[in-house]
Amino acid sequence: MRKLLFIPYLIWIVLFVVAPLGLMVGYSFFDISGNPTLENYGAFFSSEYFEMTLSSFWYAFLITLFSLLVSYPLALAIRQTKHKMFWLLLIILPTWINLLLKTYAFIGMFGKEGLVNAVAAAFGLGELQLLFSDVAFIIVSVYIFIPFMLLPIFNAVDGIDSNLLSAARDLGASKWDTLRRVLLPLSLPGIKTGIQVVFIPSLSLFMITRLITGNKVITLGTAIEQQFLTTENWGMGATIGVFLILAMMLVMTVTSGRSNKETGRVGRL
Repeated sequence: MRKLLFIPYLIWIVLFVVAPLGLMVGYSFFDISGNPTLENYGAFFSSEYFEMTLSSFWYAFLITLFSLLVSYPLALAIRQTKHKMFWLLLIILPTWINLLLKTYAFIGMFGKEGLVNAVAAAFGLGELQLLFSDVAFIIVSVYIFIPFMLLPIFNAVDGIDSNLLSAARDLGASKWDTLRRVLLPLSLPGIKTGIQVVFIPSLSLFMITRLITGNKVITLGTAIEQQFLTTENWGMGATIGVFLILAMMLVMTVTSGRSNKETGRVGRL
């Protein structure tokens, strides 16, 4: 009976996971004319795509880092509040709004007559050209990804027994020592999960790069979109997608495992 219940999930995985991946790998071995070739893989290892890959990883790293720096203290602060779920809901609420609408809202804020320049003018800072810059791209991306970083971290932090923190203080640990040797190790699984759900999608952003930066920031996601929709070179677009998936698998491998061992050290510190 259990095997029969597994059949719908197996069909779903085959149709919507295995088959699309197989098609993408298959397309990567054809050129724009539909002829079998390995030139797509050779082209990907050229200096142009190498720089694009490094750029994608660099921006994904910055987005993940700033999301973590904002989300971790925020999770600790929410943990101390009386109405945790209420404050958490306020932060998660923007995720219910369409991404395109939020992006256009930032375009209005960063524009010449937007809120940012109005505040800057009020303080005598002059006009700030944030729109169509990499700074604006990082700000918008961090704003979008903060809820996804915050949720797993908050779940990890909120699950920590308060008695452990009290015991650390009773034993003379400072706030910094408690954070470094108790809170951080115990919340490490949540941090790793947050890194995964932010870093991996950040590698393939393309709509924000087009609207916020005017394609001045080129990522692997932007390259895939251009290959499929602009040049209609599906083979090259599929090739970039293959390497993007390999990069995602690498990130998941690096950020997975050893959590239990690291958490188990807390009691000996």
